[in-house]
Amino acid sequence: MSKAIHGITVAHFFETYRAKLKLELATGRDGLHRLIREPAINRPALALTGFFKYFANKRIQVLGAAEMTFLRVLPGETQRDVLNGMIDRHIPCLVLTRNYNLPKPMMVVARERHLPVFRTPMITMNFVNTATLCVDNEFAPSSTEQGTTVDIKGVGVMIRGDSGVGKSECALALVERGHSLVADDITVIKVLDERELMASSRPITRGYMECRGIGIINIAEMFGIKSVRLEKRIDMVVSLRGWTPDAVEERTGLEENYYEILGIKVPHIELFVRPGRDIARLVEVAAMVQALKQMGHDPAKDFNDRLIAQMAEHPEAGQKKPLKVPESPFPREEPKHRTVP
Repeated sequence: MSKAIHGITVAHFFETYRAKLKLELATGRDGLHRLIREPAINRPALALTGFFKYFANKRIQVLGAAEMTFLRVLPGETQRDVLNGMIDRHIPCLVLTRNYNLPKPMMVVARERHLPVFRTPMITMNFVNTATLCVDNEFAPSSTEQGTTVDIKGVGVMIRGDSGVGKSECALALVERGHSLVADDITVIKVLDERELMASSRPITRGYMECRGIGIINIAEMFGIKSVRLEKRIDMVVSLRGWTPDAVEERTGLEENYYEILGIKVPHIELFVRPGRDIARLVEVAAMVQALKQMGHDPAKDFNDRLIAQMAEHPEAGQKKPLKVPESPFPREEPKHRTVP
């Protein structure tokens, strides 16, 4: 089930990214319930002059060196009018970079109208770039998939299949071989930059795995902290199926199949589970093949190209010669006809 975010509170943004963005609340604690409704950052250059047409009021407003220098030359009454005009349009908050202090007339207005004002020592460009990534992550479309996700030497693989088919056992075998667990059974997926899928687990289940017959196990305590990853891009999907006599398995790898998540297609393969097959090893090899494809080396295509080149070079090798029956050394007698009286 996919979920779209229509807004986050200033309080959530502050608590989640205060350390990363080095934010300090200057005033407006009572206004932390305000909503940030667009995943972008705005520098209100024209709005400071009183021009509010096309004003991006749903975004975090950032005042840097240029804006603060301009505000200082304005009369106090004009400063108050400018800020009141911005607040009237329901801006979520103000952020002052380079540890600037808001001019006193504007600070009074911010306190009276409960507008959150933050300060940060970061320079404006760095803050805008980092904050944009943070807000974009919050607004990214998200979904959950029933599957176990692992990181196999840098390739993110989500393992799907019916309940009890062996997803967790396969992931456990991969962790034993030095790979990392991202999420067990339920994978939380977000779309980043409208082009890639980022997988993570729910906080309460992070680092834990359910193993049938044993119960819940703590992966980090058993295999070390390196065996758990917080998030990983999904590079391919592997579906585990129960084997049946009429199952059709891929033999060459020339046909590309995809699995769609949140509108984005990911390379997809099917593996059939039956006694004697090392599924974990097959998933590991599939991840390595996918890594080769990402680097521009497709083993199936390379082999097919070599085969076609050889057939073109020796066309007679691909033609079937008619079968020649050797002649008998004995002369063939004509059948004699006998008249029956």
